[in-house]
Amino acid sequence: MQPNDVKALLEARIENVDFHIQGEGCNFQVVAVGEIFADLSRVKAQQLVFSAINDEIRSGALHAISIRTYTPAQYDAAAGNAQG
Repeated sequence: MQPNDVKALLEARIENVDFHIQGEGCNFQVVAVGEIFADLSRVKAQQLVFSAINDEIRSGALHAISIRTYTPAQYDAAAGNAQG
């Protein structure tokens, strides 16, 4: 799979979330940004994203996945801290 393939899967299964994908083969890093994560714990937010690609994980098409989830405000703050 390619990053665009993973992004397309996630975008089709979770609405109103902006996905940033890096990686190759079956190992990917996913950054998900959306208001949907505002009322979820970090674990519940990650479970939401994992559940969207569970079939691909079970089949072995995706193997090593790291997921970070943010609200837009959290993402902007993290980006600002990384640059400053």
